[in-house]
Amino acid sequence: MKRLFAALLVSCSLLTLLAGCGANASANGKSVTLILGAYSAPQEVYARLIPMFQQQWKQQTGQDVTFKQSYLGSGAQSRAIVNGFQADVAALSVAPDVDAIAKAGLITHDWTNTPTKGMVSTSIVAFAVRKGNPKGIHDWADLARPGIQILTPDPKTSGGAQWNILALYGAAMRGYVTGVAQNDPHAALTFLEAVLKNVKAFDKDARTSITNFEQGVGDVAITYESEVLTAQAAGKDDDLVIPTSTILIQTPAAVVDANVNRHGTRKVAEAFVAFLASPAAQQVFASSGYRPIDATVAQANAAKYPAVTDLWTIDFLGGWKAVKASFFGDSGIYVQALAAVQGQ
Repeated sequence: MKRLFAALLVSCSLLTLLAGCGANASANGKSVTLILGAYSAPQEVYARLIPMFQQQWKQQTGQDVTFKQSYLGSGAQSRAIVNGFQADVAALSVAPDVDAIAKAGLITHDWTNTPTKGMVSTSIVAFAVRKGNPKGIHDWADLARPGIQILTPDPKTSGGAQWNILALYGAAMRGYVTGVAQNDPHAALTFLEAVLKNVKAFDKDARTSITNFEQGVGDVAITYESEVLTAQAAGKDDDLVIPTSTILIQTPAAVVDANVNRHGTRKVAEAFVAFLASPAAQQVFASSGYRPIDATVAQANAAKYPAVTDLWTIDFLGGWKAVKASFFGDSGIYVQALAAVQGQ
């Protein structure tokens, strides 16, 4: 636990907008402070969204709202909140990380009871490769080739890593991996093991993974499509490869009831979460590499986000409740595959 809080404090100190990670949020007639605990990838998006919300809130209420922000891998952020980091809003990569906060008694409402089922953005699992794609990496089967060096985060700390594992296994099960029989769990597990053999580093989160890739490590990074588009927008040489079959990443945000009750920030926290799903906010997501959840905004940005040949959701693998145990539990599919690779 000491290491967790040390990591959290380091994360906080690196953010220019973060005045501190303490529980000193306050709300009064003139100002309110909101604490955001988010996963690492969308930091640049929130840097654009927060000023928009601040202006909107000021116009609507006359209050100034100040944000304190922390960005970690989704799993690490979830555990930090459970262990005492008093975030008013949790914006994470996977639904189970929000559910873990609810299980700890800190979220008491049904956070999925919204028109978007609690989700605020989507992306897909894709590949970042070197400019010109010199290794000829075009689809999942290429990741199992001998000599390919892969970067992907660690599923223990990163929600993005969990999406990656599910995407490649699910693509194999759906018959979209050359040489792997469709609907054959053993063949899909064998393919997962072959890919894991090529992983050069399991980074702490998706942002660290893509940063290491941009610094010259590895041949390919399995990551969010949005991370590659963000890198390209920043002038990086990453090329984007969208596999034939991939999973739709759905990322949630929720008010943390225990903390907003303690801080007196419920009204502004609920407004912020609702704002994230608004058309104005969705346009910012869309212009930042994320596939919007608003149908009108999605249609307006359709040319930027090409259709995937086989795009599917977590429901194909049984939904998150089943997947957390069947893939990432003590005897789960990923755990078995990793153990087999490490034992060789």
